[in-house]
Amino acid sequence: MSEARIESGRAAILLDVDGVLNPLHTGKPSPTHISHLLRPKIFPGLPAAVVHVWLDPDHGRQLRELAEATGAELVWATAWEHEAARLVAPILGLPSMAAITFGVHGTHRQDGHHGKTVAVTRWAGDRPICWFDDDFVAADHDWAARRTADGAPTLLIPVEPDIGLRAEHPARARAFLLA
Repeated sequence: MSEARIESGRAAILLDVDGVLNPLHTGKPSPTHISHLLRPKIFPGLPAAVVHVWLDPDHGRQLRELAEATGAELVWATAWEHEAARLVAPILGLPSMAAITFGVHGTHRQDGHHGKTVAVTRWAGDRPICWFDDDFVAADHDWAARRTADGAPTLLIPVEPDIGLRAEHPARARAFLLA
């Protein structure tokens, strides 16, 4: 688990946790999601708090199959950073994955973009990326179009935060990554 960027042209599948793998439920959760109480150490120096998350065990299989079918690397792009690998990956049966870190700005909006965009840009270089997140804005889609025009194919896959990842999302990523 590192943040080291692979210099090859290997595509990356970027995954958020909250709102993507862990729907931010506004009502009764989907029957496919299982409740977990996790204690992420997200903020250094602060005590870890118990966080209630809902995870669908089938998402791990879907994401592994997507990575295998496309040859793309699964990468955490979440405020959970390396804690996703420690706590979420084992529950979903995901392999060891790099985690993009977001530094002092965290994941708060910057210059009208998703707060993760600066770190993702730095991490990805010119490799193709497919990014699952629930917090994209219009400026992010413009960024993705510019990256693609500059030779780094980029697909943003918006996920509804109260529903989370659905079968159509990996299918859309597969079509993009195999095109």
